[in-house]
Amino acid sequence: MPRFSLMMFVALISLLSIASISPAAAAEFRAAAAKTEITPADLVIMWGYADRSGPATGTHDPLYAKILLLDDGVTRLAWVTLDLGRPFGSESMNLVRDRVQKSASVTHVCFSASHTHSGPSIDEFYEDGKRPAWETVALDKIAAAIESAATQLEPALIGTEAGTVFIGHNRRYVQADGKVKMLWRNETKIPTHPLDPRVGVIRIDSLSGKTLAVVINYACHPVVFGPDNLQYSADFPGAAAEVVEGSFGADCVCLYLQGAPGDINPYYDKMKLDEGAESLMRETGQQLGDEALRVAKTIMPTAPKIPEIQISLETHRFKPRYDTAQLLEQLRTRGVRPEFVERYRVHLATPMDCVVTTVLINRDIALMGMPGEPFVEFGLNFRDRIPAGSSYFAGYCNGFHGYFPTIRAAVEGGYGAEGITARVEVGAGEAMVDMAIIRLLNMQGLLKAEP
Repeated sequence: MPRFSLMMFVALISLLSIASISPAAAAEFRAAAAKTEITPADLVIMWGYADRSGPATGTHDPLYAKILLLDDGVTRLAWVTLDLGRPFGSESMNLVRDRVQKSASVTHVCFSASHTHSGPSIDEFYEDGKRPAWETVALDKIAAAIESAATQLEPALIGTEAGTVFIGHNRRYVQADGKVKMLWRNETKIPTHPLDPRVGVIRIDSLSGKTLAVVINYACHPVVFGPDNLQYSADFPGAAAEVVEGSFGADCVCLYLQGAPGDINPYYDKMKLDEGAESLMRETGQQLGDEALRVAKTIMPTAPKIPEIQISLETHRFKPRYDTAQLLEQLRTRGVRPEFVERYRVHLATPMDCVVTTVLINRDIALMGMPGEPFVEFGLNFRDRIPAGSSYFAGYCNGFHGYFPTIRAAVEGGYGAEGITARVEVGAGEAMVDMAIIRLLNMQGLLKAEP
């Protein structure tokens, strides 16, 4: 073959080889983590209990926003976990999203809350247009932390595993006659059903072996502290994270990803301060943290075969389950304080636009988020039905629309399954799980695009 023709042939083969490399194969999985304290400097009304005697009086332990930033060269996802009762309102979350999209090329920001009942109160929107000062400060800190993490992105390894721990119970006891009795505390640890004792763990390391982040996914209400506690606290999720961070060192950020705890309470529920609430909160967090740490230590993170981050944020508007005026009138006749009736009025006026969050990391790690308080069966059902290697379910994600009971629970009744706390139409939870499953099947290429 003439020299010129041979050179052209080699060049052509090289170009064809380069063209055959898929974007996923050429991508690189990178990660970074950060955290910032968001404890209010102000002593404001607290979240979670209507029978508190007043606003916060101080801080028991700090509240944090923790950020896990993932990047595949095309998509940059920031997952923000919050030591709060619920995520911020849509307008507040969008302020952060818009800022970091411009400043740090972050394509998606997802927010999820631990649901601690010892954090500051949050509203979906503020009718006077004035966001509380502490919230404005927190949003700025979170955006700055994401921007800082973006400058620290580095090639990363990832691994998953799961353990088991029993620190809670199903608080809805269905009696022989079909009626529900609320089992708020369970200090004798009587077995209950359904329950999800799985401790899902994700560990992300740098190429040098330094652990950047550990994610704990578990389903249980953070309500060891009761209404007589007037100090800010992350409750047991904060104590669990301290265990992990204390072992891996200051460079590791431990994020608590709340699962589906709509009907799951800790054994020691709403303990009074003089009943040892502080020590029981620590004990509960220590148990969870010890198991999460044990699991994390067994994980050997590896480089993903296909570095790829896929995400779907799909909004579905549901109908109200009840007549709003009737619900508010019931509250008034029950003697609920006017300021709480007003808060519920604002809550009930919020359109029920539920964002279903679906994420697939490296075609192997699947995550679904639901914007409220899902009953435990939704998390179990989601994990049972998806074909991904590892799966995680997050409640209180990208919004808050109260409780999502199963259809069966809505029939049986009980707290969280009926009344003002469960304002979205029956069947909404099932519909959102189905929606997420379909999106994940599409992401994995298991649903054919052509007949």
